[in-house]
Amino acid sequence: MSATEGSVRDMLAANLKRVRTQRGLSLSELSRRSRIGKATLSQLEQGTGNPTIETVFSLARVLEVPISDLVDRPPSREVTVVRAADVEVLSGKGVDLRPLRRIESGDAVFEVYDQQVRADGTQDSLGHTGTEHTIVQTGRLGVRVDGREVELGPGDYIAFDAAMPHSYTALDGPVRSVLLLHYRAEQRLHLSAPAPGDCRPDTAPRPSPEAP
Repeated sequence: MSATEGSVRDMLAANLKRVRTQRGLSLSELSRRSRIGKATLSQLEQGTGNPTIETVFSLARVLEVPISDLVDRPPSREVTVVRAADVEVLSGKGVDLRPLRRIESGDAVFEVYDQQVRADGTQDSLGHTGTEHTIVQTGRLGVRVDGREVELGPGDYIAFDAAMPHSYTALDGPVRSVLLLHYRAEQRLHLSAPAPGDCRPDTAPRPSPEAP
């Protein structure tokens, strides 16, 4: 676990009671199933206990949840709204991107972009980290991945290993689409130095995979 002891304790306290309640288990029943003392479980839920790796693994197994569900921040219950006018546009040779949200869940990181492919050029990439997902909303989009060409229309979806060379071309006017990048959290360490010729603008607001 990459978090500090204190943060792991705090996250476990916030998540354990929530997950236990969702499963309909009392402290006594969870204690019986996990073979962890009821007093210890109570301390963990209050944030005063000192969880060990073995304890967290045992609780995750009994509660039938990933370990990350116990030691990561609980999902927000708030409604998140991102206004297009409030997001800076990242422009490349043929694409305008608006970064809308980065979502982290366990070892997985997802970056969501509003993507507009302009009619005046083709956006090329030599390849970058992650898996790329694109859903076309309006227009006709030509996608070339490692020499293979695909034409997409409204509602069509494509996914591919973004390490392969790829390009986007608007075939008959501007194309509006949603771009989702998916990569492992550990790969963030290698994202601050984009490969020469990639299609992500150099003025990105934070280290992230090149897009698209």
